[in-house]
Amino acid sequence: MNNLHRKMGTFSLMMVGLGSIIGSGWLFGAWRAAQIAGPAAIASWIIGMVVILFIALSYSELGSMFPEAGGMVTWANWIAIVSVIPVEAVASVQYMSSWPWEWAKWTGSLVENGILTGKGLAIATGLLIIYFLLNYWTVGLFSKANSLITVFKIVIPGLTIGALLFAGFHGGNFSSAGGVAPNGWASVLTAVATSGIVFAFNGFQSPINMAGEAKNPGRSIPIAVVGSILIATVIYVLLQIAFIGAVNPSEIVKGWSHLNFNSPFADLAIALNINWLVIVLYADAFVSPSGTGITYTATTSRMIYGMEKNKYLPNILGRVHPLYGVPRQAMFFNLFVSFIFLFLFRGWGILAEIISVATLISYLTGPITAMTLRKTGTDLYRPLRIKGLNVIAPLGFIFASLTLYWARWPLTGQVLFIILIGLPIYFYYQAKSKWKGFGQNFRAGVWMIVYLLCMMTISWIGSEKFGGLNIIKYGWDMGLIAIVALFFYAWALKSGYKTEYLKEAIDVNNEMKAAEAQTASAKEQIIEKQIK
Repeated sequence: MNNLHRKMGTFSLMMVGLGSIIGSGWLFGAWRAAQIAGPAAIASWIIGMVVILFIALSYSELGSMFPEAGGMVTWANWIAIVSVIPVEAVASVQYMSSWPWEWAKWTGSLVENGILTGKGLAIATGLLIIYFLLNYWTVGLFSKANSLITVFKIVIPGLTIGALLFAGFHGGNFSSAGGVAPNGWASVLTAVATSGIVFAFNGFQSPINMAGEAKNPGRSIPIAVVGSILIATVIYVLLQIAFIGAVNPSEIVKGWSHLNFNSPFADLAIALNINWLVIVLYADAFVSPSGTGITYTATTSRMIYGMEKNKYLPNILGRVHPLYGVPRQAMFFNLFVSFIFLFLFRGWGILAEIISVATLISYLTGPITAMTLRKTGTDLYRPLRIKGLNVIAPLGFIFASLTLYWARWPLTGQVLFIILIGLPIYFYYQAKSKWKGFGQNFRAGVWMIVYLLCMMTISWIGSEKFGGLNIIKYGWDMGLIAIVALFFYAWALKSGYKTEYLKEAIDVNNEMKAAEAQTASAKEQIIEKQIK
């Protein structure tokens, strides 16, 4: 997106990534993970980090090669990202519903049984409009606002960790109520996929989708992506430890699965009489989700821009405002879709599960694309070349496949249906282009359709520990997933070919290489002058 201002450095991009990762996930993720896996939820965060890192490395090479805003532009990826915007608004309202003050009793009617009421929907709608307006005028405003919010979002979790560890830490919680993994180790894996862990780490994509505004994509993207993931992991693991230790032992007598909170960390702070933390947490329940909502409002508009440039959407969605440098029509479209998600799925838990599975499906394309371009795009200029990608990419594909399976049947099948909604739109624009190149494109992408149907079948007949019919027993099921994943990975690589878009990309990359060489030459001249 050449019209956007390229002025974001490594630190700014890392703040974008960290600001996206630390959203409502930290307010609810530790509670949901503990509900599913008990104290072993700590391991779930570490497993989630490993899965995401392998996938993120593939995307980092892609993002540096194609510094176009909206670099990750698959339909599933857009669904996963755009649905995050309403879930952040829902998170703020859900925390708001448990305000303990006398004057705020009216907020108790905002949520019923974890679902937003009409009043709650009205407030969440207002928040979506605020996210939209903060991105409407300029990239610079977004960048400045996000950096300030991200600093706040790092400080508050830190204060929460310290306060809970100091005020009421019960070490016995880690071994009581069924032990470390009361629901079995399969639940630890399910927590990775459905408790909000994948959902939380999904923010690593934001620096990649904002690569069009990066000063030096080859250097800044991988540092921003990997750095934000590692910093967020430390924060999330410490939050999980603090949460498990702060729960009153009487609350888990019947098991961790019976642990219910409307506002998890705020409810713990109230129980421990940490009044200052209660106020801070209720304030941060707006700041953290809103920071992520603002970030994703910006990045999703660039994804729509990218899809329009690939001829998947109407031309109007690719227009960039000549003064402010933002794709406003794309922003309006995303706002409309956010409203649909908000009114269809009114609870944080439901939205987080759907987003996680849709995200996992979208992750599958990254390792495949990166390695396919190593074969078909040998002439492409690569500012960043990941060492060992021929090992990292297939492992990333296997890990994403396993995590998708861990999400449990029937959730996997339900989200697959949402993803397939994009097919009619794709066929419509193929028809408009008179099916030009459709046969070749279909042959190159049919593996994905077969793969998803195969994964859905294995999920259905797989282990009962993951919601299946138990025809394939626990342990054997994951071995089968790994073998199937490798088969489809090989099929996908074999199906890759040099498209017209790739030929154009090679030309663009050559221009990038020439421009970078000119910049390096200019720097050398400056150094020579300084020496003289």
